[in-house]
Amino acid sequence: MISINPKDIATTKLQSYLQSAVGPRPIAFASTISAKGVPNLSPFSFFNIFSANPPILVFSPSRRVRDNTVKHTLLNAEATREVVINVVNYDLVQQTSLSSTEYAEGVNEFIKAGLTQLPSDVVKPYRVKESPVQFECKVTQIIPLGTEGGAGNLILCEVVKIHIHESVLDENGAIDQYKIDLVSRLGNNWYSRSNQGLFEVEKPLTTLGVGVDAIPNFIKESPVFNGNDLGKLGNIEALPTIEEVSIFVKENFSVKGVLSSDDQQKIHLEAKKYLDRGDVLSAWKLLLAKK
Repeated sequence: MISINPKDIATTKLQSYLQSAVGPRPIAFASTISAKGVPNLSPFSFFNIFSANPPILVFSPSRRVRDNTVKHTLLNAEATREVVINVVNYDLVQQTSLSSTEYAEGVNEFIKAGLTQLPSDVVKPYRVKESPVQFECKVTQIIPLGTEGGAGNLILCEVVKIHIHESVLDENGAIDQYKIDLVSRLGNNWYSRSNQGLFEVEKPLTTLGVGVDAIPNFIKESPVFNGNDLGKLGNIEALPTIEEVSIFVKENFSVKGVLSSDDQQKIHLEAKKYLDRGDVLSAWKLLLAKK
């Protein structure tokens, strides 16, 4: 067994140990709005419920390790004292991950992630329509835990209204844990699906994904692709060029047969196979070869 003094290792290494050992962690998909009315959406796995009466949720946007800056979620919570915490299930995990991309101030992550803004009843921040449970909250307290990179900021939120999709309820009106299909975070790229087990989602942290809003409508409107598929397609730095698409078609004989068909759904189904294998770039090339 190794023994470590937290003060003797780099913060990035310490954070990796902590996140890999303490889990799985539920995800707070936090929707806030700036003082100027700009929506913001970002996931946080430093999150849990800490009281039922009053109903209190707590999540923590940490200061960035690399440059000690703070996130828009924290700034918005400080300014407006309101937040909506949306729970994350498997159906929207890829879009949730895409929303964690460090887009510039003023960029609407709802649009980038291809999610639907739903007006709240009590607070100003929007709800995520696709989330199975949405908590409208008033921020009661913000507790900074430090001033250096990696330090958390505990945001204590009192739930003032709850919205639950009927589709995740059982015959007694309780939330069915199989139907809600929640996901949680572990270390590195790993997630846990509550009713199945571990899976990986590539982190969109080093580059800016083009976003779901950059995906052509003929793809977004296809019945073949779900939200997770669109999230994967949006998490690419740049679309392949015409030349790259041409080379891909020439080098893949099986693709030529698929493209010779005028059946767009057949092409989309083949592209989905690439997505399921994690080959997003090839999926894009196939889709753009017959646009």
